[in-house]
Amino acid sequence: MASNQNTLSKIIFSSRWLQAPLYFGLIVVLVVYIYEFGLGLVHLVLNINGLNESEIMIQALDLIDVVLIANLLVMVIIGGYENFVSRLNLQNHPDHPEWLEEVNAGSMKTKLAIALITISAIHLLRTFIDPSAMTNLGIMWQVIIHLTLVFSALAIALVNKMMH
Repeated sequence: MASNQNTLSKIIFSSRWLQAPLYFGLIVVLVVYIYEFGLGLVHLVLNINGLNESEIMIQALDLIDVVLIANLLVMVIIGGYENFVSRLNLQNHPDHPEWLEEVNAGSMKTKLAIALITISAIHLLRTFIDPSAMTNLGIMWQVIIHLTLVFSALAIALVNKMMH
């Protein structure tokens, strides 16, 4: 009986490795965002003379948005893998990210929530630069969603602080 429990425990513990392909899939998504960034950058550079200041600013915000999403992906890939699959053992690596030392499931949720708020803020700023691209109702919903993300992040941070 104890042998069966031990085997079951090993199988359950090993099941965490089933997440590894998911993190690899996110790496593929990161490559797609690098491609998207390249296209946006080329578009900006090739059309620089035909764009006005607002259009340049919107294109720059689009590029920042891609970078922020890429940062979010990196946080999920590295932090999630480290927390839920296996240690990366990067303590002695010269490029070891500082934030990785603080990452646990709770702090990762807070960091992800803050990243989502930042991405949402970029979208709001883009909307405010060119409000004609959206209806008033669309703008209102964008603001409501942004505020919901802000309050959610505050709640996650508060719960995380209360747990520690």
